[in-house]
Amino acid sequence: MSSARRLTRFLASRSGRDIELALATETGETFKVIATADQIDRLVDELEDMLNSGDDEPPEDD
Repeated sequence: MSSARRLTRFLASRSGRDIELALATETGETFKVIATADQIDRLVDELEDMLNSGDDEPPEDD
């Protein structure tokens, strides 16, 4: 797996029954992924859990 890059922008659009996510990094790289509605729903749930975990301290920037 490649190293993590900082996200600078994302776009979401419908692609038939699926959802296409376009992600751009601070280095200018852009890539797209296709996800089902169920996958997006699980992603949103996981992000909400992380944001609502009670950890009030934001992570430090590198």
